[in-house]
Amino acid sequence: MLSCFCANTKAQVKWANADAEFAPLPKGFHVFKTTDSLDGKAFAAYYVIASLKNKKLAFTSDTTYKRRLTPSEFYQKNAQPLLVVNTTFFSFANQQNLNIVIKDGKIVSYNTHTIALKGKDTLMYKHPFASAIGISKKRKAAVAWTYTDSSISTAYAVERPIRAQQDSVNYLSFTSAQMLSDDPLKDRFDLRPWKMQTAVGGGPVLVQDGQVKVTNNEELKFAGKAINDLHPRTLMGYTKADKIIVMVIEGRNTGIAEGASLLQAAKLMADLGCEEALNLDGGGSSCMLVNGKETIKPSDKGLQRAIPAVFIISKKGKG
Repeated sequence: MLSCFCANTKAQVKWANADAEFAPLPKGFHVFKTTDSLDGKAFAAYYVIASLKNKKLAFTSDTTYKRRLTPSEFYQKNAQPLLVVNTTFFSFANQQNLNIVIKDGKIVSYNTHTIALKGKDTLMYKHPFASAIGISKKRKAAVAWTYTDSSISTAYAVERPIRAQQDSVNYLSFTSAQMLSDDPLKDRFDLRPWKMQTAVGGGPVLVQDGQVKVTNNEELKFAGKAINDLHPRTLMGYTKADKIIVMVIEGRNTGIAEGASLLQAAKLMADLGCEEALNLDGGGSSCMLVNGKETIKPSDKGLQRAIPAVFIISKKGKG
């Protein structure tokens, strides 16, 4: 059986409009902030809400190859857009993304589907499906669990979390991915083409059907009780009213902003009306710029960490 973690946590805070701090902003794009306490601890966060229906807003991504840029460098590289925010997990060793990125309908970064086990299982591997959020050509957002292979030009996805397969093979082929099962009956599931114009990956999923449902046990992003640790976070989701919500939570700033657990983060996104939402890379990577101005204070001594991929919202024309 699947083991999505569902919980009713206390995470509701009061938000204040912060548009004036980042003006000028177009219609359908707003910024909110809070310094309200979270479950009795010092807290600080910002979120942006943007309408997918506003044709004067463009939603895209950008990535690098074997190098990283700070969010401010991505901001300059992309003609100073409205929003730049970090997204995927990545490897410090080779500077590359570990999650899917789709730009202009094409895959520009692929998932890592294999985790080497340790101890008595040192010759075994697990193969999780990583979650991602995408926006289609019709400006509809969706969260899914994705499969990519560099030999295949199309991304594939399932609409529900899948338990990671364990075996002695250090690669998850497309054929094996099609045969994965999440129950003892070994039923097949529908792995379908995921045709998105823009997408960024991360994980785990935090909200499904408007409810807190954390799929860390399937995605294997954090070990043990790490989902309860307080850290800076970057989150993204969407509402039934076709609005994208991007949130950054400041952390590791003692007495000012302690951060949030994954469960607290999930509750925050659900409270804002997200139909689905997921966690993106956090910690020292968490950074969101609005009109080039920082929102939260990055946790790496206040300095922006260089990253290999960002999500971008830009303004098209006037209005």
